[in-house]
Amino acid sequence: MMRIGCSLVTFVLVLFGSSHSSNASTPEIPSFLKICKRNDPHLNECIKSSVDMLKPYLKTGIPELHIPPCEPLNVPEVELAQASGPVSVKSAYSNIRVWGPSEFLLKSVKIDLDKDRIRLKLHIPRLEMKCDYKMEGKILLLPIKGNGKAVGNYSDIDAVVTIQGERYNNPATDLTHFRVIEFYCDFDVGHAGVHLENLFNGDETLADAMNLFLNDNWKTVAAEIKPALEETVSKLFKDFSNKIYAKYPMDTLLPL
Repeated sequence: MMRIGCSLVTFVLVLFGSSHSSNASTPEIPSFLKICKRNDPHLNECIKSSVDMLKPYLKTGIPELHIPPCEPLNVPEVELAQASGPVSVKSAYSNIRVWGPSEFLLKSVKIDLDKDRIRLKLHIPRLEMKCDYKMEGKILLLPIKGNGKAVGNYSDIDAVVTIQGERYNNPATDLTHFRVIEFYCDFDVGHAGVHLENLFNGDETLADAMNLFLNDNWKTVAAEIKPALEETVSKLFKDFSNKIYAKYPMDTLLPL
């Protein structure tokens, strides 16, 4: 779940940037991208329609927009640190592969052009994640330690994303660009199941008990790590999206 909806939000940001555009310029925008004019009284609906039209391209990615393939979506590594509370765990995840993000449903888009603000609501029916993990700490007072393979299955994911941007002059192009300055992600998971291999140095009795405990108490565990996870997702996306916007000036698509 490290980057749920990442490519979707990137689509909306690209479209949002295009709705500010004033003349044609490089880099070239792909021809299959439906353009929404910023003075369209139904701008939110237009962008939602544009995103829906782009969904078939998600599985293989869109090189023109620097969007990687999403089936699976590959994330190099993520670290989480929870220092206090019922769940105090330091964990690292690498070689992350996620299946299912391209099946998202964009429920609503609200764009404030004057404030450079975007608000999205989306639903993802199911995500499957496989990765390598390393973990040590305590979960609800029980010690946990292990490293190896991990599998996670998540369903009925609802997310609300709020993006605050700003316009600036990029010295490299001497053109106006858009960048994300704040990214907020709030999500809820309907159900989750996890399995961690090689817990407690391969002690199968302890490992089976811990995996059972995690799955029986996943809501409590998820609630405890949610702030740290949302912060990590926000930082990942902010860095990712700003790399895209450094390449694309806002005045690339349409006249005012």
